[in-house]
Amino acid sequence: MLSRCLLQTRSFAAQGPLRTSVRFLTTFKQEDQPRLRINSKVPNFTAETTEGKLNFYDYLGNSWGVLFSHPADFTPVCTTELGSFASLKPEFDKRGVKLIGLSAEGVESHKKWLSDIEEVSKLKKFNFPIIADESKEVAFLYDMVDEEGFKKLATGPVATIRSVFIIDPSKKLRISFTYPPSVGRNTHEVLRVIDALQLTDAKGVVTPINWQKGDDVIIPPTVSDADASKKFGEFTKVKPYLRFTKV
Repeated sequence: MLSRCLLQTRSFAAQGPLRTSVRFLTTFKQEDQPRLRINSKVPNFTAETTEGKLNFYDYLGNSWGVLFSHPADFTPVCTTELGSFASLKPEFDKRGVKLIGLSAEGVESHKKWLSDIEEVSKLKKFNFPIIADESKEVAFLYDMVDEEGFKKLATGPVATIRSVFIIDPSKKLRISFTYPPSVGRNTHEVLRVIDALQLTDAKGVVTPINWQKGDDVIIPPTVSDADASKKFGEFTKVKPYLRFTKV
C-alpha cells in the first residue's frame, strides 16, 4: 500500500517497454507525473481484479482495449456506467475490443458492488474485469488524478477522476476522455470513435464532425485528386482540401 509517508521510488511498468517510475513523496510535483500522449505506448502493469490477477498487456493480447476508471465503489454515476458498458459488451466484442474497468477499492468490495450493478442494469452476469486499485498505483501511472488530487497528495486521501483510454493492438493510446465526477460518460460515443479509428486505419481516410458509421468520409488533403479517383472512385469536392467519398 502507498501512503503519503512512503519515501521510496516505486516502479510500475517493469514488464512493458515503457519503464515508468513515479515517486510518491511529500514533495511530489506535477512534473513528476508520467504523460500519456496520443500515439504513445501505454504503460504495462499487473494488478488484482474481479477475475483474478492479470497482466494488462497479456489481457489485451492483440485486441483493442478500453480502460476506464471510477473513483470508488457503490457510487451512483459509476454504477450506471459499468452497467451500460457491460450491456454493450457484445458490440465491443464485434469490434475486437476488450473492456476493463478500474476502481480505487479492493476486490471484495468490487464483487459486492457487482450485485448492485447487475440489479440496476438488469444484467444476468457482469462480464469483464474490474481492477482493484486501492493504492492508486495504476491511477497515478495513467494520470487519473485531477489538479486537486496533486495538491492533496502530501496531506490526505486522493480521489481518482473518471478517465477513458482507447488503446490499439500495438498498445498505443489512440483516444482519451476525462470526465468530472458529476457527468456520466457516453458508451455509444466510445463505440462511435472506435468505429472511426478502425475505419480510418483500414481505409486511409478521416471522419468529419458528428460522423456515424455508414456516413461519408473525408479524403486527406495529402491525396491528390488523381490518386483519390483511383483509390475511392467518385468523390464530392467541396473545397480543394475538402473532399467527401463513400467507403
